[in-house]
Amino acid sequence: MDKTTFIDINTLKTICYWAGLSLFLVLEINLSYRKNSVSKPRRWMTNLPLSIINGSVYYFIYYSVIAEIMVRAESNQIGLLNSFFMPGWLKIIFGILILDFTLYVWHLFNHVVPLFWRFHRVHHSDMNMDVSTASRFHIGEILMSGLVRMMVVYSFGISFITYMLFEMMVNLSIQFHHSSIRINPVFEKIWILFFVPPSMHRVHHSVKITERDSNYGVLFSFWDRFLGTLTWGIDQSKILIGIGSHRKFKNLGFWYMWLMPFTRKSR
Repeated sequence: MDKTTFIDINTLKTICYWAGLSLFLVLEINLSYRKNSVSKPRRWMTNLPLSIINGSVYYFIYYSVIAEIMVRAESNQIGLLNSFFMPGWLKIIFGILILDFTLYVWHLFNHVVPLFWRFHRVHHSDMNMDVSTASRFHIGEILMSGLVRMMVVYSFGISFITYMLFEMMVNLSIQFHHSSIRINPVFEKIWILFFVPPSMHRVHHSVKITERDSNYGVLFSFWDRFLGTLTWGIDQSKILIGIGSHRKFKNLGFWYMWLMPFTRKSR
């Protein structure tokens, strides 16, 4: 694997991202879970620019570095997974589990560490939840998460194919479980056995802190189940989305999202 191949596959990942965004938007329009309480176009005018800027900055700062780390790790057999003899397919499975558990822990830290929460609350400040919410992050959080990923990729010897496969799976997963789509309850009960359905993540976006500080899973749901952070069985119709201290929609525009981490503390 060379850096040129890495960039080519990243282009495929970008195409998958926009295809997923378009697909879930169409599904939301035709199979909406609930009515919008605030303007959907205005929310998208905040969330989409954040997504484009974050993706561009992340690409120019981190992707060449991550590619170089993977080239060196594969060439010199660096990292924990490269210390054991195992089939390639098993390394991919372990690599995906490691990456997803890292995201679970990082997500939890974003809620319990005050400094991290200042940035992460940009994501939670969305007053409605739909597929665009999956892209609503502050650039500060994106850059910090990039450092975490680089350390994990290097320490565990995550392969190129594992990393890119995981990235595409995670993008589609977060788009799905943020989407405001009416899902068959039977399907969700089956899906939650391994993965994160919209109803599970909707609880995580509740204004109630006890509900919000749960359901940290990104791709797999079993981390929450095994570690006692799963909240399930909440009446979905009574969930109020957002942050209790940020209920003025007119103040939640694009520029305020950039400044939010530096404004007053809130839970």
